[in-house]
Amino acid sequence: MQFEKIQYLDYEGNLSKDFKREISNEDLVKMYKTMHLTRRIDERCITLQRQGVINFVIGSRGEEGCAVASAAALTNDDWLFFQYREQAAILWRGLSTQEYMDHMLLNENDPSLGRQMSNHYGKRELNSVTVSSTLATQIPNAAGAAYAMKIRNEPNVSLCFLAEGSASEGDFHAGVHMGAVRRVPCIFFCRNNKYAISTSTENQYRGDGIVPRSIGYGIQGFRVDGNDVFAVFDIVKKAKEICLSGEGPVLIEAMTYRVGAHSTADDPTRYRKEGEAEEWDPKDPIRRLRLYLDKQGLWDEKQDQEFLDAMYAEVEDAIKIARNTPKPGIDKMFQDVYHDVPWNLQEQYEFLQKFNEEEGH
Repeated sequence: MQFEKIQYLDYEGNLSKDFKREISNEDLVKMYKTMHLTRRIDERCITLQRQGVINFVIGSRGEEGCAVASAAALTNDDWLFFQYREQAAILWRGLSTQEYMDHMLLNENDPSLGRQMSNHYGKRELNSVTVSSTLATQIPNAAGAAYAMKIRNEPNVSLCFLAEGSASEGDFHAGVHMGAVRRVPCIFFCRNNKYAISTSTENQYRGDGIVPRSIGYGIQGFRVDGNDVFAVFDIVKKAKEICLSGEGPVLIEAMTYRVGAHSTADDPTRYRKEGEAEEWDPKDPIRRLRLYLDKQGLWDEKQDQEFLDAMYAEVEDAIKIARNTPKPGIDKMFQDVYHDVPWNLQEQYEFLQKFNEEEGH
């Protein structure tokens, strides 16, 4: 069975008349700016990782449209459960560039107080659940949160980001199956970016992608062009309507491409053919939205240059401040786990404290 890929914006920035929803001009420009900001932050963080300033980075180049349009289609009362390439979603919600860089450099202003890896962002006040290194665990978590919303009669949904590799984990079945049986208001949003680290989709599954699995679970499923912000916005809106009608959950498969490496610990030249990534340049979500904005008279070259100059400066300022902010103290390692610190941890803390004093730290 084949699922049609929903697309409204072509590669030249022309919008189909089939798109019926309203997106304000302000939000369209904000989506464009947020995607650009995300890409610039990723570029700078990757450079800083190569310089030994940041320990780990996962970039989202080419996939920014999936994240920003999903977040734009929801409200901040809805919950987001991240995988790790959704920087644009949390930046859309209001995480500042400074907050993001403080986390990436794991300084004392980092909410995790340096106890988490970089690229594991989240913020309680934005209903944005922190990234977990154990991929796919966010799927049953999101389904469970949605079940709580249903029990409480809250008019909200949870949206769970995952990729096609995570759909091969047992957590995918557990989460989607439980959500389907309980009809929870959860949107399972799968970014099919062609690779699970070095494993291509051809070596991951035999069927037609991920969305046909919705049939087996008895839920509705949609396939969209993940680099078309209009298509993603429309289908996430539709999915939320389905969820709040009591007919959720919904499975969405967004077809996109991971332009960069999986992470700074990966070398994609070892498993991708030369020139493959460049084939996706015309489909780039930033390029396509920019073409649309230009044609609608909503943006021009002068505005673009002024924005880029200011945004680049903002990112550099945030990096400078984050680098000059002290790292968390050793005592932070022993907090927020136990109400009363056990004797053995207290002993370890005192040992480390004495060692630091002797070393002059």
